[in-house]
Amino acid sequence: MPELFSLLTYEAWSLKEPSMSIRGLTIILAAVLLAACSTQSQRAGTTVGTGQAAASGQIAGPVITQPQVSTEPIVQPGTQADLVANVGDRVFFAFDKAELRQDARARIQDWVDWLNVYNTVTVTVEGHADERGTRAYNLALGERRANAASEYLVALGIDPSRIRIISFGKERPAVLGSNEAAYAQNRRAVMVVN
Repeated sequence: MPELFSLLTYEAWSLKEPSMSIRGLTIILAAVLLAACSTQSQRAGTTVGTGQAAASGQIAGPVITQPQVSTEPIVQPGTQADLVANVGDRVFFAFDKAELRQDARARIQDWVDWLNVYNTVTVTVEGHADERGTRAYNLALGERRANAASEYLVALGIDPSRIRIISFGKERPAVLGSNEAAYAQNRRAVMVVN
């Protein structure tokens, strides 16, 4: 296509006395050809190049790439989405226990680091239990779990005025099911950004 444009332009301008109609016709023809090339490349997909053009029967030309639009949501710093995406918002407990395991202590240290970066953020630590046991028992167990996580946050230097606790007991399961895999996901404490 560029060769044709160059040839037409050269022929029109190389005449000894080119008339205005030839010049005008050449410019219009060149514009139409350029528009046709652009439209054909856009219809072909995101990229049209010499290798693909030969295979698809299209005119070979430069590679034209369409801009890629991200479909991932933008995570605002210091929000719950940021905490979940970059740190993790929950720690897990053994059956009928409220003591922090090593992996829970490591995660809470990550919470502390995150809270130190976003030092105006306040949080609520939610305590949860699996479905086994009475409602009253699981509310008390959830409170002990939330307290354990909260006390560790304070021990690592977070101001207690930035932390609130609440227990949901077995009322808000993360995973539905009456099996050990579901129970393990429901025995947790979750840090929620206020």
